[in-house]
Amino acid sequence: MFDSEFLTPANAAGYRDWIAKAAGAVIAALPDQPYAGTSPARLASMIDPACLPAHALPADDVWHKLREIVAHSVNLTHPNTIAHLHCPPLVSSLAAEVVISALNQSMDSFDQAPAATMLELAVCRWLCQEAGLPAGADAVFTAGGSQSNFMGLLLARDVCIASRWNWPVAQKGLPHEAGRLRFLCSEVAHFTVEKAASQLGLGSEAVIRIPADGAFQMIPGALANALRALQAQGLVPAAVVATAGTTDFGSIDPLPEIAVLAREFRAWLHVDAAYGSALLLSARHREKLRGIELADSISVDFHKKFWQPISCAALLLRDAAHFRHLAVHADYLNPETDEAAGIPNLVNRSVATTRRFDALKLWFSFQLLGREKFAAMVDRTIELAAHAAKQVRTNPSLELLHEPHLSSVVFRFVPSNAAIDADLFNARLRQHLFDRGLAVIGHTRVRSRQCLKFTCMNPCTTEAGLDALLGTIVSTGKQLEAARG
Repeated sequence: MFDSEFLTPANAAGYRDWIAKAAGAVIAALPDQPYAGTSPARLASMIDPACLPAHALPADDVWHKLREIVAHSVNLTHPNTIAHLHCPPLVSSLAAEVVISALNQSMDSFDQAPAATMLELAVCRWLCQEAGLPAGADAVFTAGGSQSNFMGLLLARDVCIASRWNWPVAQKGLPHEAGRLRFLCSEVAHFTVEKAASQLGLGSEAVIRIPADGAFQMIPGALANALRALQAQGLVPAAVVATAGTTDFGSIDPLPEIAVLAREFRAWLHVDAAYGSALLLSARHREKLRGIELADSISVDFHKKFWQPISCAALLLRDAAHFRHLAVHADYLNPETDEAAGIPNLVNRSVATTRRFDALKLWFSFQLLGREKFAAMVDRTIELAAHAAKQVRTNPSLELLHEPHLSSVVFRFVPSNAAIDADLFNARLRQHLFDRGLAVIGHTRVRSRQCLKFTCMNPCTTEAGLDALLGTIVSTGKQLEAARG
């Protein structure tokens, strides 16, 4: 009585039908604008609170509800959806997702995912080689850049404590000396540095933010001063976090100079390259990541500039032996005898147990598109950001806040009436565009000023499309200003 609910040889036709219907629902209902503009209250009223009915509902009714959800979702493929590091996914990767969900491999033990384990290992080895890490390096797939940053800093903490005080954190917890540990990062580094410090028992106050220059890159001299000050206070720099692609600006810290300082002060070097790692594929822009090969750990995020569906990311580790700090053995899952027998159980290198076979979609799209096309797409998004910045720079109603490093452009609308609070006005302008489904653009604060932001993630966007969007922003801003009186 249950066979028709599962993927079996006998139910192959049923499976194909379900997949085809789901694809049809997306194609039929995906909005032709960035967002329908539906308010949170309206969305709440549309969602049926009876999530688990006693008996199955008519299939047509359920498909109708699904199409409504699709219709009121953000359309990532629309050129005016340009707010976040949130990419339109490749159709090749969407096809791979069908295989991933159907196989449902669990990436914790070899006997649950044999071929998947070996493919992930192969992709991880390639990633380490691509980043220039030495032969003893390895990697593991993660749920995203935040998890990769957490894992990198977890290992930094434990390696530091083990090397300085011969103390095994995994067995004994944090020693008293852990209160002396500090993480250092740029003032515009990702918030997950503080989040990781908090979750790792050090507290967010253990994070020291280093000033950035006018290009929003960490100042090596300021880092050196901070490291010397810590040394004088008897505090320990457990890790220096360099950013290769900040969220707002795409700025890349001077990696070679930071690496020298990290080594001098015996600090772990973690490079958060969740955004900028795609430059490794580009012959034109790869040089911007010079020095990444000196890192102890690297965050890479494939559901950003590699155009993979969420989730898909990795942590690269210079010395794979450090994964031992994460290993816990369970007799039913990853017994120690497996290691002696050469059986790879990837749970030994992850903070997660069950993980999806996300390496498949990255491998599949790499195989089908090839390096040259990926590189061209990366290069194209950088070109688009440069074009948008040029247009902003020449428009008297707009102010450019920085020169783009990658594909982010931060700017603001300048009201003609100086009496108008520009911060409140820019926030209102962005919300107005979103509520009317005209555009999904980003927002942030730069030096205490409210700004707008483009994040050019879609290589299909055109210069004409960007010009039109900027025109919409300016005309809408002027309309709002006139309505204000």
